[in-house]
Amino acid sequence: MSPKIKNMNTEIDFVILWVDNTDPEWLLEYNKFSDDHNNQKKKVFYRDWDNLHYIFRAFEKFTPWVHKIYFVTWGHMPPWMNIEHPKLNIVNHKDYINKKYLPVFNANPLEINIHKIDGLAEHFVFFNDDTFLTKPIVKERFFQNGLPRDMLVSNALSSSAGVGHFVLNNLEILNRNFNKKEAIKQNTCKCFNPQYGFYLFRNLALLPWPRFTGFVDPHQPQPFLKSTFQEVWEREREALEQTSASKFRACSDVNQYLFRYWQLAKGTFAPISMKDSRYVTLNMLDLRSGKISDIIISGNYSMVCLNDSDSIQTEEEFDEAKKIIKDAFEKILPNKSSFEI
Repeated sequence: MSPKIKNMNTEIDFVILWVDNTDPEWLLEYNKFSDDHNNQKKKVFYRDWDNLHYIFRAFEKFTPWVHKIYFVTWGHMPPWMNIEHPKLNIVNHKDYINKKYLPVFNANPLEINIHKIDGLAEHFVFFNDDTFLTKPIVKERFFQNGLPRDMLVSNALSSSAGVGHFVLNNLEILNRNFNKKEAIKQNTCKCFNPQYGFYLFRNLALLPWPRFTGFVDPHQPQPFLKSTFQEVWEREREALEQTSASKFRACSDVNQYLFRYWQLAKGTFAPISMKDSRYVTLNMLDLRSGKISDIIISGNYSMVCLNDSDSIQTEEEFDEAKKIIKDAFEKILPNKSSFEI
């Protein structure tokens, strides 16, 4: 039986992962384990946009109801962060990752072991450091009657953004644990919910396929049940241990979307439209035109993902892009939060 939120005082935690790729000690350890042929040398995986403080300003201004914020780090800390804040829990990789797998420079092991963080609530929202809140959000946006808010929209598997192999691995595990026909039969109203709008045609178009072929991934702050992680680990420990052992991204990895897919297939979610969120791939044309700034400050969206890309290559472009984004956030979040010194 799914857990139920009896009242809106139920604890909801946030979890956010962060790395400082300029830390000399981190770089020393990174270079010790990497090599010239390792594609993890791509700066786009690690570079810091110097806008993390806006995420915390948004937490304080837009979601004052959050219970605890678990800040997961290799060991370094942003110099501006108030580590004594009563809502802030600092989590080192070694606090919840098996020491035989450390050090790790791959987000996948860090994500799939989140449920092992000491004290984490059953209901939590996972944030990447490129996902931002841009206006007030109520608890019910993330959880309704104890269930994560989400949308079950089918998709054909795509290898875009270099994570197609992770998605394929996730789907392989999902399909050996769930019968698509039975899952849809048991959750028909959630699979064909009117809140999805035109997305319903995707579900209809892919309905004849006997296996789950993929899902539309919003790339936004993702609500989870900790018990989902525990259940998947009980059923698929071997695959999850294999990913936990990957210091760098590997084609055999699974990622956090496995747990989201599991919730969708099992029906442990409450349908919602994602019209209040926006996914953006950063590029200089849209940055210089003001398009991305408008998305941040327009008030049309509650959540925005600003995904880094290889198209921003030179240091000059990177510095210019950072300034444009920071200027936009200053317009909606100009005041320091209590998370800042």
